[in-house]
Order: sequence, then structure tokens, then C-alpha cells
Amino acid sequence: MLLVREIYPAIMGESRHSGWPCAIVRLSGCHRRCLYCDTAYAFQGGERLAVADVMAQVRAIGHGMLLLTGGEPLLQAEAVDLMRDALAEGLAVVLETSGTLGAKVPLAAVPAGVCRIVDVKTPGSGLAATDVDWDGLGNLSTNDEIKIVIADAGDYAWARALVSEGLTVAGSRRCLPPGVPVTFSPVWSAVSLRELAGWILRDRLPVRFQVQLHKVVWPEAEHSV
Repeated sequence: MLLVREIYPAIMGESRHSGWPCAIVRLSGCHRRCLYCDTAYAFQGGERLAVADVMAQVRAIGHGMLLLTGGEPLLQAEAVDLMRDALAEGLAVVLETSGTLGAKVPLAAVPAGVCRIVDVKTPGSGLAATDVDWDGLGNLSTNDEIKIVIADAGDYAWARALVSEGLTVAGSRRCLPPGVPVTFSPVWSAVSLRELAGWILRDRLPVRFQVQLHKVVWPEAEHSV
């Protein structure tokens, strides 16, 4: 059984798939408390559903893409079954995960064919660099993506260093896996779009600038976008 917070049709708001219609399955529960989290309502609550029942709702929505998100979806072992079943039905499957230590399902155990979007946490998130599953990031491929959310100029400097030459974390040099697309996204209302875009252009960073499209389309909505 999966603990599901909500299932709904939406426009994909982030990643290389931005703009595509999809079915979003948001699972409940998260072991992290990022300071800029915009889905804290998914920390608790929800309904227990069998994977088959979740798939029935996704099928009824009728779009060709499934986004599995949270909370932290990899806290629930049966998330693997859901992703596997969705792939078997021919759906494009995208997973959003924090990529931090403590998840029940490691990044390497996500079914092949799923696009793993890993949110590498900056200092502005309130998490420490030692919370990031750096070894797990090494399993990512060009089919996956790394997202870095920028809360302020300090976050940008941290992310720029990570992308450019890597960071020293607990005495070890940590770098992003080569060839994996990297996206910089501003914390909504904390960093202006123009400011972040300007920093990226100034420093000639090989990253993709991203806006949360769903917040542009539905700025008043708090849930189900």
C-alpha cells in the first residue's frame, strides 16, 4: 500500500519535460524539512491505496506522463512497484526526489527508464551538505537531471562551485556526475528571475535556467498544481 496525498492532472512545471500534460501522484511523508519547501502539506495525511488503485486513477486521467513526487516518494518501498507498472503501460515516468540520505529506496534501485530528477540541497535549504547522497548521485545518467534550488547569492556561489570544480564535504571531494543535465531554479519570491538569469549569464555556467511554470499559470493555488 502507498500513502498518497493527492492524484491530479497537471502541466509539468519543471525539468526538460516542462509544459507537458501529466498525471501527478504526490505521496505523503518526508524525512527532511527544507526551509523553502512549498509542499509542506504533504508531510502528513493522505490515503492508503494499493498500487493497482493508484494506476487506475492515473489511467483515468489519461495523459502519457506520470510524475511521482512528494513529500519524499522514495521513503515508500512500493513506489518502485508503481513506477515499474507505469513504465509497463507505456507511460513516461518522472521521479522527483531530494536525493538525501535516509530514503528507503536508493537512487540505484529506481527502475531503468525512469527520469530521476534529484534536488541537490543548498545551504539555503537548511540541510547540511553531508545530508546529500553523493554516492547515489553517481548512479545518475544523461536520462536524469539534477535540480539546484537557489535561495540567495550564497546559494548561487555554492552551486556555482559545485558545478565548476566540486566541493569538499567532510574531507572528501564531491563533484556532480558528468553528462547529467543541471538546472538552477530560484526559490519563488526570494530570488528574482532576472537576477538568477543574470548570474548564470555572467558566469557562463553550463546549466539550464528554470522557472516553476505551474506557479506562473496558477499563482493563487496552494495544492494540486
